[in-house]
Amino acid sequence: MNVATTLHRPELIQVADTVAREKCIDRDEVLDAMEQAIQKAGRSKYGHDLDIRASIDRNNGEILLARYREVAEEIEDEGAQITPEHAARIDPEKKVGDFIIDPLPPIDFGRIAAQTAKQVIVQKVREAERGRQYEEYKDRVTEVVHGVVKRVEFGHVMVDLGRAEAIVRRDELIPRENFRQGDRIRAYIYDVRQEQRGPQIFLSRTHPQFMAKLFAQEVPEIYDGIIEIRAVARDPGSRAKIAVISNDSSIDPVGACVGMRGSRVQAVVQELQGEKIDIIPWSRDHATFVVNALAPAEVAKVVLDEDTGTIEVVVPDEQQSLAIGRRGQNVRLASQLTGWHIDILTEQAESERRQEEFRTRSAMFIEALDVDDVIAHLLVTEGFSTIEEVAFVPLEDLMAIEAFDEDIAEALRERARDFLERRDAELTERRRTLGVEDALAEIDGLTPAMLVQLGEAEVRQMDDLADLSSEELRFIVLTKEARISADDLGHVNENRRARLMAGQTPDEDNRIDLTLDMLNFLKPYKLAAMVQPSPLNTEEAEAIVMDARKAAGWVTEEDLAALAAEAEAPEAEAGEAAEGEAPAAA
Repeated sequence: MNVATTLHRPELIQVADTVAREKCIDRDEVLDAMEQAIQKAGRSKYGHDLDIRASIDRNNGEILLARYREVAEEIEDEGAQITPEHAARIDPEKKVGDFIIDPLPPIDFGRIAAQTAKQVIVQKVREAERGRQYEEYKDRVTEVVHGVVKRVEFGHVMVDLGRAEAIVRRDELIPRENFRQGDRIRAYIYDVRQEQRGPQIFLSRTHPQFMAKLFAQEVPEIYDGIIEIRAVARDPGSRAKIAVISNDSSIDPVGACVGMRGSRVQAVVQELQGEKIDIIPWSRDHATFVVNALAPAEVAKVVLDEDTGTIEVVVPDEQQSLAIGRRGQNVRLASQLTGWHIDILTEQAESERRQEEFRTRSAMFIEALDVDDVIAHLLVTEGFSTIEEVAFVPLEDLMAIEAFDEDIAEALRERARDFLERRDAELTERRRTLGVEDALAEIDGLTPAMLVQLGEAEVRQMDDLADLSSEELRFIVLTKEARISADDLGHVNENRRARLMAGQTPDEDNRIDLTLDMLNFLKPYKLAAMVQPSPLNTEEAEAIVMDARKAAGWVTEEDLAALAAEAEAPEAEAGEAAEGEAPAAA
């Protein structure tokens, strides 16, 4: 090769090594950036339409600069292509698709060219550094890291992790804690994103798992897997609950987490700015777990409703405020920890409610079945709550009630069925009077009572029903009592918002305010779901609305099949990709 076309620059290798060490990136990435900078300078000198390429020898720093022209049948770019005839005169062995390489003399960098080359190198090195940071930290999500506060901007804390920079947003900091430049900080990586401005590492000190990781660092039994943390709930900076279980029956999980004289838990409390921590034993039995979660309050009785995910807890009258906690904190954290919606009742309130339910159901059976109060009381005592249960229960179940023989049981079933027929006929007449079309009555899942409720809500045509969301439908078919309760709660909620906007602090002893901490800014039908469960669950409501949309012609079975196929396609592709990667991984 012509000596004039090469330039030995061993200092380039030294510079590349130094930059690679400082930025913690591969040396080849730095040399690639230098090559692109030399190529850009070469095109600036010889012409931007030419295919100028540069290469740097990785051993001695030799710079090679050359022009490349591709041999092509049809010339689309005269600066980068050459005809086979012309190429044959230069090198007879060249064929279509090969390149004619013309060495160029080294570039004497001027001020502008040098500045341009520097910008290219800096940009490429920065991109390589960002790529290295993302690759390094994307798999470290859920880890706790140490860093130094670099600066504070508008309440957000920028943290120097040594090899990268991360951010703790203002809402991810524990309330009332302040950091200054140079402070040491420990936080939890909850997200790493590749954004336009580079990889963003997001840290948190309020995440529930931050506390779990701190316990794992302080308690060797957790680190070794002998003790497991099953659930965590936090009110950052104030109070937290953590549920633990031991895989070794000889080790007390609560005692191990507390440590000798509270040394282990105190280390976590100090890191969390004095946050009070309740350590409770986890249990597979939901009722036991909820009772443990409400500690230190004592619980007298627990009633679970698995269909609605609600658990009713009865406490002694003097334990009510303790079970609820300041501003509802104790019951709120217990609910988060267990995953159950918890209702707190005093023994007196629960007794009064049971008596009222007993009277109401007895009166319903007396009126509907035309029986005396003795028979009605027996039915309620045995757990019957609706006329439908009496009408369709097996005859043996009714005969099992004390003092009920076959004649009485059969008579009760007949009277219950006659009552339901009369009621349905009245409801059907009422539905037609309201103008609800018969087509709605053919939708599976809608009872005559629900059809009347739809008519009263001005949902009378198939298009009206198809236009509802599943939650709106669930709200419409609530009983009037539940809907009134939800509306009342909504009005109280509006009043509370007004007081907050006026700068007034809610009364901590106001039970409604405590409840509304969890219900603020919810729509009426969302509020209603917390007052009384709807007769329709979400899946049933969605099926009814979808049937209405199909009946109204909004969607077809073909549309649904196409949507299902589109949803399954990515899963199938992911499965094929996984199968294809398995041998390589092996």
